[in-house]
Amino acid sequence: MQRRLIKPLMRPAAVVVLLVLANAARVGAQEPSPETRTVEERRSWLNRVMHPFGSSERLPDYKDPRLRGLVLDLQLSPEPVKLSEVRHLQVHLTVSNKSKKPKPITLDFPNEERIEIFLRNSAEVVLTKFSDNHSYENTPGTVLINPGEHVDYDGTISTRDLTPNKVFICEIFFPQYPELRVRQKFLTAP
Repeated sequence: MQRRLIKPLMRPAAVVVLLVLANAARVGAQEPSPETRTVEERRSWLNRVMHPFGSSERLPDYKDPRLRGLVLDLQLSPEPVKLSEVRHLQVHLTVSNKSKKPKPITLDFPNEERIEIFLRNSAEVVLTKFSDNHSYENTPGTVLINPGEHVDYDGTISTRDLTPNKVFICEIFFPQYPELRVRQKFLTAP
């Protein structure tokens, strides 16, 4: 009886299926934490077989060649924004260097201001600016982002000018580098 059960499992196709399932379970169990996650995540064996020429992610094509390889990711919380519970919108921006070049990308700033946040309505009118409630010293600074690494920026912006049951836009950009810009729409709730 045992011999009949084991023999079909020894077929090459069954072995391949079992290996793929075991690899998928292992990869799913090893999800990196946000603190230790790097931009260059290793591709699984199955991913390399199915997509042999690399990932399909296209990097933004900036006019400024010094910025090529940078990718912006914007996260808002909470979503939807419940105006009766939330007075400030939490904004998290991640700037990742996904460049294939071994050189770091350098961003120079004339003062302490790095990012600007706008809250816009659906007609693109600016309702609130992050810089209206912040002051910056005229101290120049430099940010260096190595390949495969990222820099995080956190901020809060007031929701006092928002109304319930409408779509708004959160836009973040670097005043010194206007091409580095990302936008995300979000919905408000009462």
